[in-house]
Amino acid sequence: MKAVRETVSFVDVESEKMLHQGLMPLVDGAGFFGEETGKSGSQDLVWIVDPIDGTTNYLSGLDAFCVSIALVENGEPILGVVYKPNSDEVYASTKGQGVLYNGAITKPALPDIATSDALFFTGFPYRSPDVADQFFTAAAEILTLGRGIRRSGSAALDVANLSLGWLQGFWETDLQPYDVAAGILMMKENGVLVTNGKGEPYDMFSDRLMVAALPNVHPALLNAVQNAYIELS
Repeated sequence: MKAVRETVSFVDVESEKMLHQGLMPLVDGAGFFGEETGKSGSQDLVWIVDPIDGTTNYLSGLDAFCVSIALVENGEPILGVVYKPNSDEVYASTKGQGVLYNGAITKPALPDIATSDALFFTGFPYRSPDVADQFFTAAAEILTLGRGIRRSGSAALDVANLSLGWLQGFWETDLQPYDVAAGILMMKENGVLVTNGKGEPYDMFSDRLMVAALPNVHPALLNAVQNAYIELS
């Protein structure tokens, strides 16, 4: 496994270096927060970057990986880009200007979908073994709510796709800002509800649990999550 770890480190770090070099001259005074290199400079106005979200997929030859970039001001994303290299797909958003998919403004395709027709995505709780039992309790209930559950291995792609309505609900614990900063902006721009386990607005810097869904679907998903994650809701 050592060679795999070394490859992960090399690919992610080199990618982040290139992003740092390209982004830092663009906005005067902005700091940087990358998955690999951590925080530097101002965090009031900051580029938040995941150089490869879905590294295991990348190493395995699967296409569910992406680059996620957000510009965050006082804790709120104001610009976000998610790029999927294998298919050259670009999701982009600027606060107040909607969501672009490959250059075209795009809204959720099924804004009024019933919960029974919803498709849910999630991520396994590798970062949070203390809630593993609660995760599987939630999954058992959510499995019966809609058409099924999927795990792509890239939270950044999941929330970008949710912003377009291609999936209808998502939950996961212990996400990091670089996983979801860009996607949070996209979801909010397209009317997706993004909360913590209490149903309050999700804070990517402090909340352990994200529950995001199209408005018609969110109440049932949140209820199922609250039933399972007792200590986090």
